[in-house]
Amino acid sequence: RWQKVLYERQPFPDNYVDQRFLEELRKNVHARQYRYQAVVFQSGAVVQQLCSVCVFVLTWWYMDAGMLSPQGLFGAALVSSLLGYVLFDAVDGGAGRWASGRTRWADLKSTLVFAAFTYGFSPVLKTLTESISTDTIYAMSALMLLGHLIFFDYGANAAIVSSTLSLNMAIFASVCLASRLPRSLHAFVMVTFAMQMFALWPMLQKKLKARTPRCYVGVTVLFALAALAGLATVSSVGAVLFASLLLAISCLCPYCLIRLQLLKDNIHGPWDEAEIKEDLSRFLT
Repeated sequence: RWQKVLYERQPFPDNYVDQRFLEELRKNVHARQYRYQAVVFQSGAVVQQLCSVCVFVLTWWYMDAGMLSPQGLFGAALVSSLLGYVLFDAVDGGAGRWASGRTRWADLKSTLVFAAFTYGFSPVLKTLTESISTDTIYAMSALMLLGHLIFFDYGANAAIVSSTLSLNMAIFASVCLASRLPRSLHAFVMVTFAMQMFALWPMLQKKLKARTPRCYVGVTVLFALAALAGLATVSSVGAVLFASLLLAISCLCPYCLIRLQLLKDNIHGPWDEAEIKEDLSRFLT
């Protein structure tokens, strides 16, 4: 009788298999079954990050056109940051802060150091890219913001995810765009606003998503409507296209994923590579 071994001589060729070979065939062993509502909920992270980039670019456009003063933006950003800071602790009752061991005084010192450092170097930021053409600055900013969206941590366990790289690309794009604003104060406010949008705002999103899912959904919808309203004041066609993109990501793409999941047909069997499940650490000592 044929045996599935190679260390014994058998009266069969090496590539011989009998009818029992396919009895161990298994299909979709590790396949996950998704629910449409759950996929739509998880797509909110992508929607919020797209809206964050949209709001940031719109804010820069308003400041560059002289329709928004740096003092007004800084005041609005300061108030929203204080509200977000209070909400961040109120969501979990301060449990996260106690676990991290970080005090409010440490947060205040970090904020003051960052603000002083950015304000002191704002003249350098303003003149940093004077020798580079404006078209090149716009192209680099668009490329960096696209990379920020690609490498952002949406909650997936993938090798391409890099929160540090994503944040650095967003800050680089903000520095490039801030260098094209009229004054150094504009550059300081723009970089500060970029830190709030790309560093602090995602932290609050994750906390709301983990603790209060309903509040997270409401914030996502309101944030998307605010981004669309702001974009509509600049370009109605752009607002329609952006709304179509958000609907496709939050509604159409989850539906396609659910439908394609039904067609998944991964096979597993004795032809797979062998996996050593025994602990062999004792042989390495």
